[in-house]
Amino acid sequence: MQEEIISSVLKKKDTVALLPTGGGKTICFQVPAIVNKGICIVVSPLVALMNDQVRDLKNRRIKALAIVGGISFNELSTLLDNAIYGDYKFLYLSPERLRQEIVQNAIRQMSVNLFAIDEAHCISQWGNDFRPSYKQINILRVLHPLVPIIALTATATPEVLTDTIAQLKLELPNIFKESFIRENLSYRVQKEADKIYRIQQLLKHNTGSAIVYVRSRKSAVEVSNQLNSLGITSAYFHGGIDSEDKLTRLEEWRKGTYSVMVATNAFGMGIDHPNVRFVIHIQIPESLESYFQEAGRAGRDGKKAIAVLLYNEYDKVLVKKQFVDSRPTVKDLKILYRKLNNYFQISYGEGEFTEHSFSFIDFCKTYKLNSLLIYNGISALDRLGIIQLSKQFGRKSILKFIISSEKILLYFEQNISSSVIGKTILRLYGGIFDAPITVNLELIASKTGQSISSIINLLQKMERDNVLELTLHITDASITFLVPREDDKTINSISKEIRSLNQKKEKEVSFVLQYIENTKTCKSIQLVQYFGEKNAEPCGICSVCNPQRATINKKEALLISEKIIQLLKESEMNSREISEKLTFTENNILSVLQLLLDANKIKFNTKNQYCLI
Repeated sequence: MQEEIISSVLKKKDTVALLPTGGGKTICFQVPAIVNKGICIVVSPLVALMNDQVRDLKNRRIKALAIVGGISFNELSTLLDNAIYGDYKFLYLSPERLRQEIVQNAIRQMSVNLFAIDEAHCISQWGNDFRPSYKQINILRVLHPLVPIIALTATATPEVLTDTIAQLKLELPNIFKESFIRENLSYRVQKEADKIYRIQQLLKHNTGSAIVYVRSRKSAVEVSNQLNSLGITSAYFHGGIDSEDKLTRLEEWRKGTYSVMVATNAFGMGIDHPNVRFVIHIQIPESLESYFQEAGRAGRDGKKAIAVLLYNEYDKVLVKKQFVDSRPTVKDLKILYRKLNNYFQISYGEGEFTEHSFSFIDFCKTYKLNSLLIYNGISALDRLGIIQLSKQFGRKSILKFIISSEKILLYFEQNISSSVIGKTILRLYGGIFDAPITVNLELIASKTGQSISSIINLLQKMERDNVLELTLHITDASITFLVPREDDKTINSISKEIRSLNQKKEKEVSFVLQYIENTKTCKSIQLVQYFGEKNAEPCGICSVCNPQRATINKKEALLISEKIIQLLKESEMNSREISEKLTFTENNILSVLQLLLDANKIKFNTKNQYCLI
């Protein structure tokens, strides 16, 4: 549909492009923007995506710039002047920037040929990623009433689509909506006690690439190591890897050096590898929108591919605990917001568009806070336009002692407070007198029992005393405050949205659980109906349409069940252990295990092992 969408924009019509993941939305606004005279203003909530697209355009010798958080007033003024007078083709902005009068005045002076609103569903209160800051986008229609708008999204239900059009004030827009049906993709949902074993069975004959999605960085590393030990070449990918390493791993995976990428949801943007035969989720996703996007990375070449969701009973409890029970209330966010401002020593009425290095671990330790609740709270404040969280992983502090070892020991005798930190650094890092060394402040903190802020203060004192040279990169993230500090008043202004967000998340998790538990309706139909397609036919290849059950006669089933019960009398086991001890086919054993579960003769224990009732 790209050509039709581009033609609509070139005719200066308001346009909505609803294309699934991998549908090629970016080109739909970049091509008409390049063809026409003037600049295209792109509004996006994703800082990383803005930076990636600007970098890509520059590599193609197309002039583009992005205005993100953490820049001074003078820098902002210079960038806006460049956009007005510098013959630029693209200006990328976060929606929060549209609040600033200086930005609005600059846009008035620009020769704008197109407004592109990426992730447009964010403007709808019914969208899965609603951001109040998107309400500011309406100002674009006031600044340039005759300039067409293109709204782009991959995840919009009918309700969200209608609301998005109304909120953006689009005038009789051309709506291009591609079907969400993927005829080559088999959606499979499978209850599994031993997920690693199941992944091994799925991938042992795979000649293409695969993605295994996990929820945490720790799981990404562990699962990758387990697969490598089983002879399945894999690498892991998560937000904590520095940018250069990410690009290297992505390229190696695309070339086939690794057959599998084990990843968190950080592995998403720009993943356009066509030869992905399997996408495997080993934990329940938080929403059908995110699942559909991630599963949709399989089979982009149009050939047969499989999206598998492996789960156990505890996963159902866990997804509710992580995404429903740990949602912050209005009261929680008031406490968090006040502590964030105190942590960065921001005075009342100040702090707007100031950027601060941020250590999540140190912040939680300083105030003895629940890390999951705080993570969800910071994410909510980011989504609701109070702060902007930017992850800048791979930054480490660098230091070098510039006086002799004899003088440094004498210094420590005279400065007892610096002694513990300094001597710990000497023990941990050799050669620190000869050349600058990268040091890990988290490690030093754990060895000394002191907080990172105390360590930083002492290192800065030693730098002032001409004991060492210091380049301080203390965190793997930064926070930009987008509004002045007004404590409770700040949070009260978004209290309605907070409650709505929490209710919405509860519904999203509920829809995912319904998808898992519904074994009567075709999985493809369930997914596309969620996105508003009513007339889909059964796909014939999902775990409902084609369950791949073992064909087993009554006599053999009775024999297998006797053997299983005999084994379980000796000890509790998972399906893999049972299969290894019996000579029957694995499919037949799994089929009988399901029969025994249905008959309430066996059950799962807390370790997801089978046991007798």
